[in-house]
Amino acid sequence: MASFGHALFRMDRQMRSLRTNAALAAVVAAAATATLLAPGTSGADTATAPVAAADPNVRAVCEDRRPGPAAPGSYGMQLDGTFRHPALTPVDEESEHPFPGRNAEYDTRSYIKNMKVEAAYEGSEFTPDYFHTWQNIVDFDGRRYLFQYDRSAGRVYDITDVKNVKVVEKLGRDDVDGDETRANGDWDAHDYWGASTIQWNKKLNAYVMVQSFESKRQIEELSDHPPHDKYNNPDGVRKLREKPGLKGFKVYRLDGPRKKDWKLLATVSTDATQKNPLASDPASAQQGSGSIDVPYWTGEKYMFIAAAPDDTYSGTEYPTNLHSAGYQSWDMSDPARPKLLDTWHLPGQRTGEDAAYRANPRCGNRTSWMGARMPLFLPKPVEQGGRYAFAAMGGYGLTVLDVSDPSDMKTVSHLDLPPSVSGTEGDNIDVSQYEKTGMIYYSGYPLTEDCYEPYKDVYQIDAKDPENPRIVGVLPRPTPPKSSGITDYCQRRGSFGPKRTGYYTNPGQHTPGVLGYGFYNAGVQFFDVSDPADPEISAYFVPKAYGPETAEYAYGNQTHGVYVEWDRNIAWTLTNHGIYALSSRKVLGKPDLDAPAKPFRNSEF
Repeated sequence: MASFGHALFRMDRQMRSLRTNAALAAVVAAAATATLLAPGTSGADTATAPVAAADPNVRAVCEDRRPGPAAPGSYGMQLDGTFRHPALTPVDEESEHPFPGRNAEYDTRSYIKNMKVEAAYEGSEFTPDYFHTWQNIVDFDGRRYLFQYDRSAGRVYDITDVKNVKVVEKLGRDDVDGDETRANGDWDAHDYWGASTIQWNKKLNAYVMVQSFESKRQIEELSDHPPHDKYNNPDGVRKLREKPGLKGFKVYRLDGPRKKDWKLLATVSTDATQKNPLASDPASAQQGSGSIDVPYWTGEKYMFIAAAPDDTYSGTEYPTNLHSAGYQSWDMSDPARPKLLDTWHLPGQRTGEDAAYRANPRCGNRTSWMGARMPLFLPKPVEQGGRYAFAAMGGYGLTVLDVSDPSDMKTVSHLDLPPSVSGTEGDNIDVSQYEKTGMIYYSGYPLTEDCYEPYKDVYQIDAKDPENPRIVGVLPRPTPPKSSGITDYCQRRGSFGPKRTGYYTNPGQHTPGVLGYGFYNAGVQFFDVSDPADPEISAYFVPKAYGPETAEYAYGNQTHGVYVEWDRNIAWTLTNHGIYALSSRKVLGKPDLDAPAKPFRNSEF
């Protein structure tokens, strides 16, 4: 791995405002704090020392340096109206962290700039999950459909007429208490709707959907804190290892928009210990993480997924996660018989690679997610001449890979990013601008409310020379309008920071110079990056914090997704209370509120 000192960077230009300078200074301060943190100085309860783990793949390579709570006076509102983030915090997703100047109540007003709400759809029919969902688009018989889902909870909407969206499918497991081991009218035992890519396959002359089947991330066997985290709870680790279920992916042919139209083509295990990955038993326990998040596949020959192939892929500090995912490449020439081509990981990710793991400043913090959360990001498909792929690996930073030969993925370069603990440090890379500017946009996302963690900057990384990627700036921090009565979104309550810019599966061709991020309590924020040296926020829509059917525990998880129809210039915004259809003539262009001119078939680049 490259020296961590490379992450303590010098900016190539003067930042646009004092606010951005302050944000960057906080990032560097947090990096220095995390780097210098020594065993025994974390503030953690040293009387609760970790017991020897019974499982050899629960790694305690470094002494416990779990961060203690941030001192109340070390963060909060400043005299100039900005917010100072704590430099280092433990995992703490459940608690409130009030500070002087924070709103007493969640904000039920909305704010908008250079955008228009074309339609709004609220309630449980449009909120399969309060915290996160995936989306896809398909077109059948002149109609356009939006899929929204998270495991057993799913919806299918006819969105042909943007102003008159209709629910055509509703899936769930409420009648069996959400138990994935039990069948019901919608699902077989151990089945659910995994994060998917859907592309048109010329060989089958049909849509083909590849669904990820992965380890569940919110689990009852382990907790975020001792004594019930993975370091101190061997019995919980054992129970988790013994849980049945497919670790891998499924491949379906779609002959229509509803679940009854799915035809299973293949069930594939990524567990390297299976004798035949195409004939595994999902009713028994399997090793590894499975395929994580949306697979990268454009309907042609090659597919890339994030996966930990067995339990030795263990190099992560996160207290409830047992696996540190690398990447796999697959041959999808025959969608019914996928073939594994190659597996890649960074030194330190596997049991026994302790020297490399110890070199990471996060070692021992019992907090950081380390390993892939999403598959590789490719600016251009390999089949179209693409060579480079970018990997966002949480606490492992950024890696550039040469995937021109998918059967032999090679490391080109690596860049460490400043620690930003807690929260997810590296999850998404937007590569939509790379072919034109050489810039990629790397970000994590917040896990706590009330800004009780370092701010998650969106890093501008110049990767024109793939062997020497370098941080050259950060995108501007969103600020609330004067009408809100606050000067920083941390005051609005809830989580604040970037999520993702949607997915490469969005229909149509990405508008040059435009990035749209779901930003939690700051709604959806659109950035103009046409001049990388002078990025600015060009439009936003900040909805109310919650709706009448939103569970109170989800009030803080506000706007967590944006999915853009680039061919119709409509931005679907996903919140904890429903869906908004947004347009922006200035940013996206004239909206098309009727049936699309041509059906979505394959992702465009």
